[in-house]
Amino acid sequence: MAIPADILSIERPKNTFVIRTNKTEPARYAVRSRTGCKYANGRRLPQNGPVIGHIDTEARIFVPLQTEAESNSEKSSQTDVRVSQYETVDLKDWANVVLADRLFKPVLEELKKFYEIHDAIQIYVISLLRVCNKGVKDYELQEAYRTSFVSELYPKVALSKNTVSALFKNMGKACSRIILFMQDRVKNVKANHHLLIDGTLKSNESRINSLSDYSRKALKKRTKDISVMYAFDLELKEPICSKCYPGNMLDLTAYEDFITENNITQGIIIGDKGFPSSSAKSVFKNNKNLHFINPLKRDAKIIKKLCLYEYSGTLSNNEYILYKKDYDQKDSKWLYSFKDLSLSAAEEKDYLHKVHKNHNNFSSEKYEEKRREFGTIVLETNLDLPVETVFSSYNSRWEIELIMRYYKHACDFDETSVHNDYSVISSEFCDFLSSLLTYKLINYFDKCGLFNSMTYKKIMKLLEQAKKVDLPKKGWTLRKISKNLEEMLVKLELLQIQKSSERKRGRPKKNS
Repeated sequence: MAIPADILSIERPKNTFVIRTNKTEPARYAVRSRTGCKYANGRRLPQNGPVIGHIDTEARIFVPLQTEAESNSEKSSQTDVRVSQYETVDLKDWANVVLADRLFKPVLEELKKFYEIHDAIQIYVISLLRVCNKGVKDYELQEAYRTSFVSELYPKVALSKNTVSALFKNMGKACSRIILFMQDRVKNVKANHHLLIDGTLKSNESRINSLSDYSRKALKKRTKDISVMYAFDLELKEPICSKCYPGNMLDLTAYEDFITENNITQGIIIGDKGFPSSSAKSVFKNNKNLHFINPLKRDAKIIKKLCLYEYSGTLSNNEYILYKKDYDQKDSKWLYSFKDLSLSAAEEKDYLHKVHKNHNNFSSEKYEEKRREFGTIVLETNLDLPVETVFSSYNSRWEIELIMRYYKHACDFDETSVHNDYSVISSEFCDFLSSLLTYKLINYFDKCGLFNSMTYKKIMKLLEQAKKVDLPKKGWTLRKISKNLEEMLVKLELLQIQKSSERKRGRPKKNS
């Protein structure tokens, strides 16, 4: 039976059609959806979906079906009223959140340059919660937010599982904003600053992103990875920028791209053997204020050519380290060779131990050849510097190992649980912000002298114990804490103790 034209003219959702559901009068009409089409015998036939509503013939309007969630909410409305009084949290983590916010607040202003205010606050709060709640998962962020004082500092921030997932996807799609944020941070690097660059691998077994792949360590770990590259400013003592790459990409392949994308145009880059200057030759040539100090492999031909193992003296500040300085005119760079005698003795012992363990296959020729290399390191640079300066500059590279250790263990960032490319990029950006906050905390704890008796992990554990409770007619009040924790909060300037003015002992003076 044909549907009357006046019924079809009533406004309803797109991709729907009207059907009559009864044969008697008055007529009743339902609205069904179209879900697509299929091909059968060369014909394109529409696919019908479920009923989504009906036509009210008297009011002449389309009435959608009530969803299951809406019906359930109506049924449980009375129960919700009773339960709602328990949804508020009166006891919240206070000290760790307030301190982190105080140190991290300038980063929120940096985020606001590139993101809308509500998005910037969401990114900021997620990064802060990942530090204050070690190992927190994305689906646990909402609960961590409600039970910490950050919900008082930044109220009404949506952090449900679906909200965070949508945020990460949108951030990844607009990844140019992340690049601009990193470039803005790189502007703080001066020409005399030392930049430590290194990469680390994070487990990622996703099948739907292009970053997860088998790395050089895959045979041992038997897992796929993504590679994260970091730049750490030694003078500022904090991470400057980062970027994630596929797990099977070598450091030397990503080296030039990392410098170029983050617009690093000045400073002294200190890398390891995986970051040879030859892999970013054009970048150093085009930026006169950008320099490098890199180690060479012990079998490099230039070492034998310039006789760099024939030393000319010892360092003025260390008599047990030999050195030689020479210039390579072909590549226009200085070469510095060092031999640490204490390290040489340790490497020689290890070598002889391995020979003895391997059925004592000792070869005098191989031993003499190896002995020249024990305890040595050869550095290349495009700067003419004193040998002591070059040695101490490269010797500071051990700090990047501490950075990676804090990144993986103190923040619990040794694997990623997100899947597609967009989410991985966004989650790694939040991890970068969290590692930045971690180092701001480390620097502040060091300034306050807390590392003399405690570790970073112990300090954060103690700060979790300092909570505030919302008392009737009193408001948020610090819960009773131990004397040691009270003294620590005073050192961190989170608490002020008012000393009571005591009267001097003795009889008071008489009135004249």
